[in-house]
Amino acid sequence: MSSAKPKNGRRESLTEPRWFRWSLIVVAVAYLVFLLFLPLAAVFVNALQKGIGAYFHSFADADTLFAIRLTLLIAAIAVPLNLTFGVAASWAIAKFEFRGKGILTTLIDLPFAVSPVVAGLIYVLLFGKQGWFGPWLESHNIKLIFAVPGIVLATIFVTFPMVARELIPLMQEQGNQEEEAAVTLGANGWQTFWYVTLPNIKWGIIYGVILTNARAMGEFGAVSVVSGHIRGQTATLPLQVEILYNDYNYVAAFSAASLLCFLALLTLVVKFVVERKVKSDRTVAG
Repeated sequence: MSSAKPKNGRRESLTEPRWFRWSLIVVAVAYLVFLLFLPLAAVFVNALQKGIGAYFHSFADADTLFAIRLTLLIAAIAVPLNLTFGVAASWAIAKFEFRGKGILTTLIDLPFAVSPVVAGLIYVLLFGKQGWFGPWLESHNIKLIFAVPGIVLATIFVTFPMVARELIPLMQEQGNQEEEAAVTLGANGWQTFWYVTLPNIKWGIIYGVILTNARAMGEFGAVSVVSGHIRGQTATLPLQVEILYNDYNYVAAFSAASLLCFLALLTLVVKFVVERKVKSDRTVAG
């Protein structure tokens, strides 16, 4: 069967009418405008409604500054731990066969299936004062719930699939040939990973870290349950936005929200750069 004839120097690859294609584009753009761009613009408009001076003055509040520092601290703890777990789990699942492999793969997907609020409640039932381990923790003066360690645990739970889910299909697609060749040439396990496996998955790692960091800084549901919303002690930046809004301090609330939006936009920019780099490397390799 002959291919479509070129039209105006281009090959028409679609058979749908032009009006149908433009209708789909208009619907998609309208959907993005009303559900993404307008709310994002509303955040910055409300944050700046009393001027740039009031906007920056909002960040001088001691509780807001603490919330920013706590958010960065939680991300700084959760991201490296989930990176280590994600690389180890991906290497095991993609490169080896072992009993329980299917169970491990399923458990990695568990945070995607469980509501963050339910995840936070599980930690309360386990480590709260009336929980399974609560009396033992209290007798040893260890406080997890309504404290920073509980926030860290909840954040780790909701973010730990991110790196693994980026690396597992990538490493399965690459296969074991290069690792087997390295072992044949006398490389040990660590050398094989460092000089063969790691260079092949570096962009997948960076992409997974970006997603993990974004989710860790923006998590609300699970953190809300285990934190107790204590100002200046357990309130992360998303929780601080809610606290300020409930206090009718709208400028400060939207100013804090704009910082989260800025971090999200920065994440998207980094994600775009990484994707371009991955495509460039694949083109050169091809």
